[in-house]
Amino acid sequence: MITKKLLAVMMSVVLCSPLFGQSPTFEKNLKDITDKYDAVGLAVVVVKGGKPIFSKSVGYKDLETKAPLTNDNLFRIASISKSFSATAIMQLVEQGKVSLSDDFSDLVGFKVRNPKFPDTKITLEMVLSHRSSLNDSNGYFTFDVLDSAKNKDWEKSYNDYKPGTDYEYCNLNFNMVGAVLERLTNVRFDNYIKQQILTPLGLAAGYCVDSLDNSRFAKLYAKEDGSYKEQPAAYSPRSEEIKNYTMGVSTPVFSPTGGMKISANDLATYMMMHMNYGKLGNVKILSKKSAKKMQQGLHPKENYGLALLETDRLIDGEHMIGHTGSAYGLYSNMFFEPNKKFGFVVITNGCDPIVDRNEDIMMSKDVINLLYREFIKK
Repeated sequence: MITKKLLAVMMSVVLCSPLFGQSPTFEKNLKDITDKYDAVGLAVVVVKGGKPIFSKSVGYKDLETKAPLTNDNLFRIASISKSFSATAIMQLVEQGKVSLSDDFSDLVGFKVRNPKFPDTKITLEMVLSHRSSLNDSNGYFTFDVLDSAKNKDWEKSYNDYKPGTDYEYCNLNFNMVGAVLERLTNVRFDNYIKQQILTPLGLAAGYCVDSLDNSRFAKLYAKEDGSYKEQPAAYSPRSEEIKNYTMGVSTPVFSPTGGMKISANDLATYMMMHMNYGKLGNVKILSKKSAKKMQQGLHPKENYGLALLETDRLIDGEHMIGHTGSAYGLYSNMFFEPNKKFGFVVITNGCDPIVDRNEDIMMSKDVINLLYREFIKK
């Protein structure tokens, strides 16, 4: 296990070496980017040679009090959360408790079949890679959207193409994956992720708001009509729903699809595990085979694997693996190059969401490219 003492030593290297690789204009260039996109706050971590070499936060954790943001503040990181569920599933695949080719209907406990292709099995792998033919048009916070007895429009949750043949990003996929984890392990989703991934890696993170130190939460802000509005729903504890929790049914309460709360420093630690193909120090979370499977794109539309995607459009000349997240005004990024052993965590708790022609968030892309030039390319 990676102890808190070891993590402290690792991060002290970062914090005690603030000028590592920086040009004289770095601080100004970073400020120019945050000013350009009117960022509330920004937290970044750079990993090089398989270890963190730079960590920095700028701006505010709380706009009202002007409390400064730090790299130990917790963010609801949105869709990067999906990779935690996929990691846990791959652990069960290794143990022989489930197969990626299994019929997802059997795993989740209710019928998941595209009515236009009733004889085509929707597999666990299809769900994990967004090739299930499901969509979010009916929502994704309850599984009733797929129940013909409870939702007259249930068929709209399926696209017109045969499962496995095309790609559409779908949050419902991963809320159901969380339910599958519960059904396979008989452990509540948030507790399972904590036991199997967070605790072994020494991460003070989680899906359950009430299990975390809420004084560490970075408030999230969405820009509405030219001004920032706090989004308190991001950290809603859902305490009453949890009191009446039913395993395999209530799972969306924790939002496996987007509900992980974690700091930039801890997310970088998690990223290093995937960068090292499932291992960090003496801690083994996944086999190398499973980790590589997660990182292998399965459809050319987005080159999306099992909750991790491949991309060449983030940094010119570099093939990166990772994921983004966006919700409640937050934009999060976790991208790494496993062969060259470098990577970046970039999180903002509010900015102008300007996008390019590929619908990439420009602030995130600009920050990552600045960090690449300053710390990796030299």
